[in-house]
Amino acid sequence: MGGSLEIPDRRLAVPDPATYRFAVFCCSFKIDLGSTPDHALALFVDQAMAERYGAWMWPSTFEVVDLLRKKGNVQ
Repeated sequence: MGGSLEIPDRRLAVPDPATYRFAVFCCSFKIDLGSTPDHALALFVDQAMAERYGAWMWPSTFEVVDLLRKKGNVQ
């Protein structure tokens, strides 16, 4: 492995993970459906879009986490 990521269509930009600040989690543990830590299921540049997506997919359990928020700095 190594090298650059190959995108099948030249009109699609190669994603830069550093661009995606907001992570959406389904939080299955809130309804006793999981015992291991949830992984982020979607990443977004925009917080409002992340919240819309989470509310659409998991209306009663989702959480959006700002990946650039400093630890201990609660909003």
